[in-house]
Amino acid sequence: MQHSINGNELLLKVIAGDETAFEQLFNLYKNKLYSFIYNLSGNATVAEDVLQETFLKIWRDRNQLTGIENFNAYLYRMAQNQAINVLRRQSREALLLNEVRRLAPEGVQGDEWLAAKEVQTALQQAIDQLPPQQRKVYQLGQEQGLTYEQIAQTLNISPSTVRNHMVQALKAIREYIARYYPALLIYAAPWLTGLF
Repeated sequence: MQHSINGNELLLKVIAGDETAFEQLFNLYKNKLYSFIYNLSGNATVAEDVLQETFLKIWRDRNQLTGIENFNAYLYRMAQNQAINVLRRQSREALLLNEVRRLAPEGVQGDEWLAAKEVQTALQQAIDQLPPQQRKVYQLGQEQGLTYEQIAQTLNISPSTVRNHMVQALKAIREYIARYYPALLIYAAPWLTGLF
């Protein structure tokens, strides 16, 4: 009970713009919230990203938080929704990119084979169009299988910067294929259609 009261009291100070109270609020919840998100996602990178995004959103939108009676419940619900959104987006992006790579001549015939080759060509062209840093992040993560932390160390940037570059790269790839190769959405496998 004390936990919830402290959270609500700190929230009132945060709404007033008190950065010290915001830091205290973060420290009060970070470990339990991280564990909660990790249990939902099973992924340490997702848990860390969602934790940061959740608290950034609280600070950004602090003026709109005046009516919250139970901050504890509000915070966990917000984190859960954020985690679900991240996992949905990642699974869609991973499905698209993995399936594009797996398209192979065996078992694919006629128009489907031509579409498969075109999809691979389109994907490579889309990757080539990325800004240099996004391309490096994409290649290290998607092609070499490095984690955000490993990419961050390799490129000497923060994991959150890595995540931002990856999100932008994946978005740019999807948009490039949809813009320059719209016919692929007809001929390629059904999983591709729903992603654009």
